[in-house]
Amino acid sequence: MGILISDMEGVLIDGEFLPILAEHQGKAKEVQEITEKGIKGEISWKEGLKKRIELLKGASYEDAKKISENMSYMKGAHELCKGLKEKGYTLIGVTGGFKLFAERAKEELGLDYVFSNELQFEDGELKGLKNIRVTEDKIEGLDELIKENGFSEEDTTTLADGANNLKLFSYANRTVAFNAQPIIKENADLVVESRDLDDVLELLPQNK
Repeated sequence: MGILISDMEGVLIDGEFLPILAEHQGKAKEVQEITEKGIKGEISWKEGLKKRIELLKGASYEDAKKISENMSYMKGAHELCKGLKEKGYTLIGVTGGFKLFAERAKEELGLDYVFSNELQFEDGELKGLKNIRVTEDKIEGLDELIKENGFSEEDTTTLADGANNLKLFSYANRTVAFNAQPIIKENADLVVESRDLDDVLELLPQNK
């Protein structure tokens, strides 16, 4: 059995949802400032997420839905997922982003499971966070799934780009850095510098 746990934004999906929504709301600079505080460790990831959503309250559901529907997949994403299914892999997508685009990706890419957070809308407007299922410790939300299905570290490959995926890396037997930040490259078994997921498919073995 083979399992691929993949980050979604910046890996399977070519872009990030919140910065696009922030730009639509005229709040791109403010949201980026909060993001940078998180990168510097001045605030926790969870606190940063809450602050960014607070800034974007009032955004329309229609705008958010349209943005999620228009987000492009990374080059080679469909080929990677199709090819890995043929090789016998179970595919798991995990993101600190949102259900709006995660469920779409699950259906269109043929992922077996997705883990994401959920926004709360009332009367067609963003009111806040409905559910925080994924934090900076992305493996935490996967614990139950891993135990229920008998998945093991030995069977698992993690594919990621950002530093907030280091704990995912610590779980997997094989780690792949895709167009990644330096700290991810340093901790990866395999490094793919291109922005083409077909290059990842070639590196991963067949599973029984």
